Amino acid sequence: MLFWIVVFFAGVCLITSLLPLIPLPHGIFRVWEFPRTQNLIVAAFSLGVAILFLRDDPRAIYVCLALLAAIAIQLYHIARFTPFWRRRSAEYKGDLENVSSVKLLILNVKMGNRDYEKTRQLLRRTKPDIAVFMETDQAWIDALSDVTKDYPHRMECPFDNAYGMHVVSKFRFFEDQTRFLLNPEVPSFDTMVEHPQGGQFRLFVVHPEPPLAIKDTIARDAEIAFVGKMVRNDDQPVIVTGDLNDVAWSRTTRRFLRVSRLLDPREGRGQFNTFDARYVFLRWPLDHIFHSPHFQLMQMTRMPFVNSDHFPMLYRLALTDKEIGRRRVDAATESDLEEAAELIDIEKDRDNRPVGHDWEEAKS
Repeated sequence: MLFWIVVFFAGVCLITSLLPLIPLPHGIFRVWEFPRTQNLIVAAFSLGVAILFLRDDPRAIYVCLALLAAIAIQLYHIARFTPFWRRRSAEYKGDLENVSSVKLLILNVKMGNRDYEKTRQLLRRTKPDIAVFMETDQAWIDALSDVTKDYPHRMECPFDNAYGMHVVSKFRFFEDQTRFLLNPEVPSFDTMVEHPQGGQFRLFVVHPEPPLAIKDTIARDAEIAFVGKMVRNDDQPVIVTGDLNDVAWSRTTRRFLRVSRLLDPREGRGQFNTFDARYVFLRWPLDHIFHSPHFQLMQMTRMPFVNSDHFPMLYRLALTDKEIGRRRVDAATESDLEEAAELIDIEKDRDNRPVGHDWEEAKS
């Protein structure tokens, strides 16, 4: 009986490890990119059971080989998000007082969550220079108004479909635009930010659609690719942040990094899992910040639970010379650029309501 239980878990681990290797933009393949750490844990535990209790069964060698293959595939993808990997984003080691730094708070509030006070307390406690809130309807914007009144610069796009966004800043915004890249119900923010100590940078906030196992992921993948192409040839400092509804090691996000030429500060530091904040075993890195080599990392902290399904993330970046912060960026291939362009073209020709537009309405 134990043998067949281990066979079952070995088969599940191996199949769900192989499915994401199929390069098709559909949820049946892409959703298995999310639980890579969980897959690794189950495969490693099953391998231990096989070695300890099935070593006298000659069939166990095949089970162990299947489990080792699953473990190898998962490690290949997630190893870069451990302290054992080389850091892609430089750590700032200079004078903390005499540098143009920016502290950013990033939070998907979960629109149906009406526990506003925890988020208000978080904003008071962290005192960020820029705060980015996603899934904000008008009720959320109104509820935060007493703590955001000290932030004179803002961008607002309250929606009741869980795609609303709200950004407040102590730094001046200019050339700010609310964009609807590929869907009139999915906004993104694109603005230039002027630092009071000198320098300016481009801030792009994005929240594309989540993947579903029964639906293609073209809308999400295309929007992420669109942003990558928009910032690809931007020589000025750039930050792209938000809930990308994608994990750091996915095919889509890795292609985005190659196309955009931006850096992921989690490489060599950890996963910093932000979703799902309610369940310990179902967590993966869903909220992101990517930056150009003009920035160096000063702080990256996952903040405590605020009754959302996402943990807040607090970052502090130093705006430095591009050469100081430079790290090797994987170059985009012709295939990367062609895939990105094809996804964008397909999504432009479609007229679909965004995934999950009614998920939160029923709970509000």
